[in-house]
Amino acid sequence: MSLYTVFQAWTDAATPFRSAAQTMVKMHESMGVFGELPMVRNYFAMLDVVGNAQVTHTRPSFAIDHVVVGNRVLSVREEITIALPFGNLLHFAKDEVDTPQPKMLVVAPLSGHFATLLRETVQVLLRDHDVYITDWANARDVPLSAGRFGIEDYIDYTIRFLEEIGPRQHVLAVCQPCVTTLATVAIMAEAQNPAQPATMTLMGGPIDTRISPTVVNDLATANPIEWFAEKLISPVPARYAGAGRKVYPGFLQLTAFMSMNKDRHTSQHRRLYRLLAEGKVEEAAVIQDFYEEYFAVLDLAAEFYLETVEQVFQKTLLAKGEFAYRGRLVDPGQIKQTALLTVEGERDDICSVGQTAAAHDLCLGLVPHMKRHHLQPGVGHYGLFAGRKWENQVYPQIRNLVLAVS
Repeated sequence: MSLYTVFQAWTDAATPFRSAAQTMVKMHESMGVFGELPMVRNYFAMLDVVGNAQVTHTRPSFAIDHVVVGNRVLSVREEITIALPFGNLLHFAKDEVDTPQPKMLVVAPLSGHFATLLRETVQVLLRDHDVYITDWANARDVPLSAGRFGIEDYIDYTIRFLEEIGPRQHVLAVCQPCVTTLATVAIMAEAQNPAQPATMTLMGGPIDTRISPTVVNDLATANPIEWFAEKLISPVPARYAGAGRKVYPGFLQLTAFMSMNKDRHTSQHRRLYRLLAEGKVEEAAVIQDFYEEYFAVLDLAAEFYLETVEQVFQKTLLAKGEFAYRGRLVDPGQIKQTALLTVEGERDDICSVGQTAAAHDLCLGLVPHMKRHHLQPGVGHYGLFAGRKWENQVYPQIRNLVLAVS
């Protein structure tokens, strides 16, 4: 019996209990004064935490329906510009923009969470940019007839998306896709593709994981790639559209992420329980909203996951000049027209300081004034693209670069 089948059986068995807990929580609102007793509050707080602590495979909504541009509030609507089996090009279209804004493609990670994890990134970018994002699909929902999806296919998708958006657009990659995005721009530059971007921003990405290895890097190199293929890859259960497709299940990636910061996650759930027990619903909702997003996972096609582990983390092929695309070596030195900005977080424990900045050493074709680096003090990995420091200190670096070359 595969690991995925075991997980699915456990999930099915737990569903009635979670549903019952969620139903009982709704009863709390109608209990009046009795429901305010400390013992009763504690009981329903426990039910709330237990009932909602579950892994889902449902993509949350971006829930971005408006944005403030200058002194105007503009409506925002999601439009699928290109629909492909393993992901869509999603456009956040704005109405009544007085002056055309620079077009920006956000390349979202394909590492176990949906692109909605970058909601705050998109919200801030929308003020000054016409924003698109790679909205990756859950591999368990992609039929076997759609074929394989590996790193080269990921690059193909990114090239096609950039070509659809058009020349002189801008690209921003967060975390894992920094490597494939740098490779994509290099491939387009060598081919003299007219759609190569005007700027490329790489944020907290593993360009060269030999520099100050993190726990994530150590885990990726602790075993040979055959171990990953044997222990972590499972076929999708029969009930789903992608039945039989081999995947790296999202729940395994979630488990790995949480184990890295288990004390923090444990304390957050304890805090959630206390807030609910004390009736501080609004404060509790902030934590609940985060974990609703965090527990929404997607499965990765096995070939993409294994190729990423081997080529990016174990062999660091791009950093060594050995990364190949469709039989030809990729040379970032070919990039001459795309300005580069790398962004790192001082406290990043996923991609340490220096790993992303390594892109500068690879982009030998860029003159000095077309290369910039920003080290953001006081933030970890997620603080690079979400939160106040992202909005007030990191984002201005991106906006200024775009303005400088537009």
